Amino acid sequence: MPAPEATRVMVTGALGQIGTDLVEELRRMHGNENVLATDIRELPDHTGVTNGPFELLSVLDTDAMDSLVKEYDITKIFHLGAILSVTGEQNPKLCKKINVGGTVSVLETAKNNNLQVYAPSSIAVFGPDTPKHAPQITPLNPTTTYGKTKVTGENLINEYWKKHGVDARGLRYPGLISWKSPAGGGTTDYAVEIFNAALNQGHYDCFVRPNTKLPMMYMDDAIRATLDLMNSPIKKIGKSRAGYNVSGLSFTAQELVDAIKDKVDGFTCNFIPDVRQNYADSWPDSVNDASAKKDWGWEAEYDLGKIVDSMIEGLSK
Repeated sequence: MPAPEATRVMVTGALGQIGTDLVEELRRMHGNENVLATDIRELPDHTGVTNGPFELLSVLDTDAMDSLVKEYDITKIFHLGAILSVTGEQNPKLCKKINVGGTVSVLETAKNNNLQVYAPSSIAVFGPDTPKHAPQITPLNPTTTYGKTKVTGENLINEYWKKHGVDARGLRYPGLISWKSPAGGGTTDYAVEIFNAALNQGHYDCFVRPNTKLPMMYMDDAIRATLDLMNSPIKKIGKSRAGYNVSGLSFTAQELVDAIKDKVDGFTCNFIPDVRQNYADSWPDSVNDASAKKDWGWEAEYDLGKIVDSMIEGLSK
């Protein structure tokens, strides 16, 4: 009986908030040499991505991507290269170009090389008309350029699956909280920045109102959800393949501040809402992830107390 084909993975946007943690976990699972990290930025000396192969790659360069897939004998692509919500509103043309064009490049490469693809979506696909507890199936009318590109991304995944048989999958990530890499221009960045400010300055100016409540998830849960989805048998993946809702927990900005105050003596926070408040207001308070639980057994592990403890411990190192 022939040996099973080795899993060889490419990660785009590997130096971003998600990519840093995902590359580390993929290399733990498959071996350093079997996970190719790529990014448009040079590889810094201090990142954990240095323990395996790295290549400079623009996600818009389909020919270069195809060449790397062949050179490294890639079987899966985790596509994380993207412009996030706040940066996307500052440069909507670039946001559309990278987020939509990059997804097309990855899906074309996958079609031509018979690859499995992970291409995440976001809670930014929801709009003001979405119920505050967002269902899996609901009209998607986002107000941000980033959200609109993610709706297009979900449509592309479904198109390439139905027309070309490309096994592409995605999650609608909530706000992600992690300490290994800084946040990268998203509306929920306050939930990461606040920990660095609490430990280093003892004070934070929060750019949303204290009663702003959004879906959040600790990075360890997000990485586990990503890998659980991708490792599930194809027969378990339902109609939500392009953007499964996944829930971690929801809390207000004030609840986060209070939880940090319990651990960091003297921490103070002012609330000074800016334009990012408008983006947050267009999103739901929580999401219904019954489809992910039913189809492939998703369940979050981190509550707010565990997140605060993990963030403070990680940053204190």
